[in-house]
Amino acid sequence: MNYLYYPGCSLTASAREYDLATRAALAAAGVDLTEIKDWTCCGASAAAPISELLSLSLSARNLALAEQMAADGQVLVPCSACYLNLKKAHDTLNNDAGSRARINDALAAVDLTVAGSVRVRHLLDVLATDLGAGRLAPLVHRSLSGLTVAAYYGCQCLRPYREFDDPERPVSMTPLIEATGAAVHPWEMGARCCGASLVSTQPAAGLERVCAILKAARGADLIVTVCPMCQMNLDGWQSRASRMAGEDLSVTVLYLPQLLGLAMGISPRELGMDLNLAVMKEVREKLQM
Repeated sequence: MNYLYYPGCSLTASAREYDLATRAALAAAGVDLTEIKDWTCCGASAAAPISELLSLSLSARNLALAEQMAADGQVLVPCSACYLNLKKAHDTLNNDAGSRARINDALAAVDLTVAGSVRVRHLLDVLATDLGAGRLAPLVHRSLSGLTVAAYYGCQCLRPYREFDDPERPVSMTPLIEATGAAVHPWEMGARCCGASLVSTQPAAGLERVCAILKAARGADLIVTVCPMCQMNLDGWQSRASRMAGEDLSVTVLYLPQLLGLAMGISPRELGMDLNLAVMKEVREKLQM
């Protein structure tokens, strides 16, 4: 299996462990990734309020570069926000002729043109659909039995594009987690919003969401996610959330490919686990780290 790879900005900085784990786990599964040459920011959440055309064109530029590499290729995107932006640009290019013309007019300034021919895929989609538990299970060299894992999807890999899972009751992580030998934590918070940037702009509202998710994770050894924003909110704001709740809400938060990589026998360092903000002592002991 071969994919064009769009890491996005977060995976080169605050979520570098997600990039390391994605590359390592997919390589172990026999998946080839070819990074898109000269990729740039997709516009994140800042561009759209300023200019819809700017937002679409930033993402479309990356799709244009991908088309130059493989016109009928598939772009694998680990970051849920990047996935949503690239997916929106792809959808617009294929369904709105007027916007496609305006985007190409903007891209002409950098001698690019885009057709919208490459397919945009989220990492979770590729793991669940193209690989699946059946292909991953034989790669497990280290059972994670004894661990209970809460699968946290967040919003943007599921909504508004219903591509590979039910956005209200997602289950695509379940067989992947079970393939490692771990148990899946029963809860209803997997698709609830983590608060996104509200934690910074409206802390009380954002932390209320973080608290609710962390409280619901009680009984799980760890939470796994596929979104850098979700990971940052659930991991990086645990101390403030605990103070707000008046109780200790500490829990390990890993990226899904980190969990899969551990089961594959990949070393924690290769998976970037030294970059995670919090890996609880109890989890380290269970993993014999």
